Amino acid sequence: MLVTFSTKAYSDITMFGDSALTLIKMMGHSGTIPSAILAADVPMALTRLSAAINALKADAGDQVKNKDNDEIGVSLVQRSVPLINLLTAAVQENTDVMWK
Repeated sequence: MLVTFSTKAYSDITMFGDSALTLIKMMGHSGTIPSAILAADVPMALTRLSAAINALKADAGDQVKNKDNDEIGVSLVQRSVPLINLLTAAVQENTDVMWK
């Protein structure tokens, strides 16, 4: 499953469903797809997501390594960057955020 996030203030962001669902829950939402966050609630969602991502950054377990100690895959921290940018733009433009 793919999830697409959209707002009037930023380009659409599409990501894999499992990562998207985790990030949606980090924003404090129930995880319902499709759904939305009203413009008035976007700043709190951004704050919650940023705090959760900062906690992951502090936790070395977020990076998966192979036997040669090389990083593999894309971490949730890296996957969150476009969504954080979208939420930041939505806050600046005071607009809703939707996903489907």
